[in-house]
Amino acid sequence: MILVAVYGKLWFRAYMSNARVSIFSLVGMTFRQVNARTIVDAKIMAMQAGVGTDPNTGITTSRLEAHYLANGNVPNVIHALIAAHRAGMDLDFDRAAAIDLAGRDVLDAVRTSVHPKVIDCPDPRKSGKTTLSAIAKDGIQLMAKARVTVRTNLAQLIGGATEDTVVARVGEGIVSAIGSADTHKDVLENPDRISKAVLERGLDAQTAFEIVSIDIADIDVGENIGARLQADQAEADTRVARARAEQRRAEAIAREQEMKASVADNRARVLLAEAEVPRAMADAFRTGNFRGKNL
Repeated sequence: MILVAVYGKLWFRAYMSNARVSIFSLVGMTFRQVNARTIVDAKIMAMQAGVGTDPNTGITTSRLEAHYLANGNVPNVIHALIAAHRAGMDLDFDRAAAIDLAGRDVLDAVRTSVHPKVIDCPDPRKSGKTTLSAIAKDGIQLMAKARVTVRTNLAQLIGGATEDTVVARVGEGIVSAIGSADTHKDVLENPDRISKAVLERGLDAQTAFEIVSIDIADIDVGENIGARLQADQAEADTRVARARAEQRRAEAIAREQEMKASVADNRARVLLAEAEVPRAMADAFRTGNFRGKNL
């Protein structure tokens, strides 16, 4: 009577829904600290939707309990399986449970596979930038904004790169495509050439998403970076020339001072030589050499 009073209503719901949950299983869930209502509701939804009837891959009570004890989101997994079944997608309970335990939202992944979502490139909420800046070969800066339509690749959802990687790869591809253009006019005339060039690179490899399309939402012309760089280079060359001229002027001034010092030194030597003449004459008179020579 106690078992019927506690578990009777829950067991009767499972029995009427063909969920096949025995009353002893409900008692065991209580001892295993498993929320019996969550397990029963999940199995009822699965059986009513037709996703738990397969004897090999069916959703059994033990599988649901194991996923619950692993801190998995059982209702979310069941909703994802039902959505995938309705959309004709190949998704079984084991893969859905693995995706859920990996920390991914399996229901959102299934919804994205059915209804692809649009990602802004760049994403202003994460990078703080609204456009990608690239420079064509003629030096003109172009600021582009793209929108990437992706859908989830369930086969690579576990271990695949996330949405941020897709955005980074697409941004890199757009910058590379603009940089390879001869002139900015070619890009403005045919923006689709950027999309084609980026799609051909297979940027969705090893990611959890499949790129459906890449659309250029907006392109604006920025500054003439090439001319500015040339002007900066000319200014730098002028400064270098001025520095070299100043160096040569300083060297000339130093050489001039050296020559002046040399002239002063030579004059001093001349004066010393002239001062020796009277002394020599005096010595000659004293020794009598000067008188004898005159005679």
